Amino acid sequence: MFGRRGLFGRLDWLTVFLYALLVFMGWVNIYSTTLSDPDLSIFDFSTLYGKQLFFMGLAGVGIVFVLFIETNFFERFASIFYIASIVLLLGLFVFGKTIAGATSWYDLGFFNLQPSELAKMTTALALAKYLSDIQTDIKNRRHQLYALVIILLPALLILPQPDPGSSLIYFSLFFVLFREGFPLYYLGILLVMVILFATTLMYGTVWVSIGLVMLTILIFGFKKKSTKIPILPFIGIMAAAVLFSFSVRFVFDNVFEQRHRDRFALWLRLEKDEQKLEEIRKTIGYNTYQSEKAIESGGFFGKGFLEGTRTKGDFVPEQHTDYIFSSVGEEWGFLGTASVILIFSIFFLRLIYIAERQKNDFSRMYGYGVISILLIHYFINIGMVIGLLPTIGVPLPFFSYGGSGLIFFTMLLFIFLKLDSNRLKDGI
Repeated sequence: MFGRRGLFGRLDWLTVFLYALLVFMGWVNIYSTTLSDPDLSIFDFSTLYGKQLFFMGLAGVGIVFVLFIETNFFERFASIFYIASIVLLLGLFVFGKTIAGATSWYDLGFFNLQPSELAKMTTALALAKYLSDIQTDIKNRRHQLYALVIILLPALLILPQPDPGSSLIYFSLFFVLFREGFPLYYLGILLVMVILFATTLMYGTVWVSIGLVMLTILIFGFKKKSTKIPILPFIGIMAAAVLFSFSVRFVFDNVFEQRHRDRFALWLRLEKDEQKLEEIRKTIGYNTYQSEKAIESGGFFGKGFLEGTRTKGDFVPEQHTDYIFSSVGEEWGFLGTASVILIFSIFFLRLIYIAERQKNDFSRMYGYGVISILLIHYFINIGMVIGLLPTIGVPLPFFSYGGSGLIFFTMLLFIFLKLDSNRLKDGI
C-alpha cells in the first residue's frame, strides 16, 4: 500500500501537497474573516471556521472513499452518476431551499447540499465517458450534438434557479471538446455570441443589426472575384446573429434577476454619466468596490494576520465565500496575493502535465475536465474580486467557505489522481 506500486506510493504527492496547502490557506483566511470571539475554540462548530473544519474532515473522508474504490468504477457508472445529478437538479424546483435569492440547495438540517457542485463532477465524468467510447467520433455532427447536450443540460437546469454563475462554469467543458478535436469554428461561434451579447447590451439590437448589415456590405463589396461565398448560408448566419441579438434583451430582462442586471450594467459601463457610475460602484457594485479598497489597503506586505481593518469591520460582504481573496490582499499584501496566484499556477500546470501523460483516453479527458472546471472558477473569482469581471457568485476552489464546494471540488480532483495512480499500477 505504501510502496512505489502501492496505493499511496502511486499518488502524485506534489498535487496533494498543493491541494492541502490551498485548503489550509483558505481556512486561515476564513478564520480571519469570521472570527468574532478569540476565546472560542477553533473546533467550535457553531462558528463558520469551525464548520469549515468539519467540511474539511468530510472532504478527507471523501478522499479515502475515492482512493479505495476500483478505478474502473468511475468510468463504468459515469452515466448513472450524471443521471442522478440531473434528477437532483430537477428536484430543486420542488424541494429546493432558497438562499440569497437562488433556489440552489437542499436543506439536510445540519448541511445544505448544492447539487450543482455535484453535477460539475458528474458532467465531467459523463463527458469523458462519452468521448472515450470507441464508437464516438467527435468529427461526426450527431456525436457533437450528444456531447453538447451532456454539457448544456445541467447548465440550462441551473440557469433559472437563478444561478447564472454556476451555469456558466459548464461552458468551460468546451475546452475538453476542443482538446479532443472538436472543430474550431465552434469556438468562433462562441466568441461571436459573447461579443453579440455585450454589444447588444451596450448599443441595442437596432445598432447591432445595422452593424451586421454594414459588415455584410463590406464583405461582399471588397471580396476578390475569385472568392466564392455561399449567399444563402451567409444570409442565414447573419439572420441567426440578429435573432440572437433580439434574444439577449429578453434573457437579460426576464431570466436574470435585477442584481445580475445591475452587475452587468456596472461591468459594461452602460451608465455613461461618470458621477452616476461612481454612485453605482458604491451601491450596486459595493462588494467589488470594497474588495478593491481592501486589497489596495494591504500594500506590499499587508497589515498582518487578524489586523485587516476592512476585514474586521465587515466592509466586504461575503468575504469568507466569493470575496475571500480580498482578505488575502488586505492582511498579506501583494506578497500574499502573488503567493496564492503562484501556488494556483503551479497546481494547474501540474494537472496539465498529469493529464498529458495519461495513456487512457477516459483518464485524459476527465483530467482536462477537472482542469477546465477549476481554472474557470479561479479565473472568474479573481477577476470579479479585482473588478475585471462582473460579480456572478463563483467561489475560489479549495479556498472559499462552503461544504458542497470543498467536498465536491476535492472529489473531482482526487478521482483524477486515482485514475492517474492506475497508470503506475499498470506499469505505464
